[in-house]
Amino acid sequence: MRVVSGIQPTGKPHLGNYLGAIRNYVAFQDQAEAAGGVSLYFLADLHAISLAHDPAELTANTREMVATLVACGLDPARSVLFNQAQVPQHAELQWLLSGTARMGWLNRMTQWKDKAGKNREGQSVALFTYPVLQAADVMLYQATHVPVGDDQKQHLELARDIAQKFNNDFCTDAAPVFTLPEPIIPPEAARIMSLRDGSAKMSKSDPSDMSRINLTDDADTIMTKIKKARTDPEPLPSEAKGLEGRAEAANLAEIYAVLAGISLADVLRQFGGQGFGQFKPALGELLIEKLAPINLRFNALRQDTAALDAILRDGAARARALAIPTLDAAYAALGLLRG
Repeated sequence: MRVVSGIQPTGKPHLGNYLGAIRNYVAFQDQAEAAGGVSLYFLADLHAISLAHDPAELTANTREMVATLVACGLDPARSVLFNQAQVPQHAELQWLLSGTARMGWLNRMTQWKDKAGKNREGQSVALFTYPVLQAADVMLYQATHVPVGDDQKQHLELARDIAQKFNNDFCTDAAPVFTLPEPIIPPEAARIMSLRDGSAKMSKSDPSDMSRINLTDDADTIMTKIKKARTDPEPLPSEAKGLEGRAEAANLAEIYAVLAGISLADVLRQFGGQGFGQFKPALGELLIEKLAPINLRFNALRQDTAALDAILRDGAARARALAIPTLDAAYAALGLLRG
């Protein structure tokens, strides 16, 4: 079992990142280790430069994301934690795969359409070929399992298409170079929605900081944001059917369920009939209880930049050792001579 996933070091990590991805990273770390495999988690700094960015902020955010992942329970001694820029094999393999990927495939990517908007001609080439680098990210390590959210599933399907075509085109008389990765889409809390709009995913890019719970928020800020979260005037229902058409209410109830480790039905049995004036403080206290240890450890870790850089250097060295055999096999399959 080889688990590979990346997270962009942009903006402050928030509750949606934690419940939708980071918390599952820790679980997959344990599963891979138990299966005799390895888990690799990377900071996608090469992806980050596909859009306008501030170089100093990217450096700071990369270190902060390392601190966040470790504070949330990722163990650099048990998983491989690194940033792409220190493993040049990612960019090398992307170029090799660019001969196999097809323009039509990339044009169909929903995220390309969403991010480019109407100004496609003004976007960077990197934004258009972003999914090819994502394919390289997982294929480089012969990933068997890739944790993804629903919004990234299409990109993993593209990675499988690229891997299959490469193997079919260049490995007819030899063993296939690439493993076809399988997606892992956690059924629990895969999508945490905005506190201001229950139809939109909680996002770092939302201009309103009130739309999200940042993992760096203190107790007072968390409680304020929850109390001001958009809801409706109706009390919580006693069963899930009563949440239909009530996106904001459903989102808050789901957050409580996931944090408390109980079912949505249990939450509604406990709070059904109560107004949000009673439910919101209970949710705020639960958030503070669960996030306080993470916040405390994060604030301690973020001060030690030398230690954070050492984690990345060590992880990158281990990642390069795993990446080189795959890259060499890809060069050989393509008939490229190397010294």
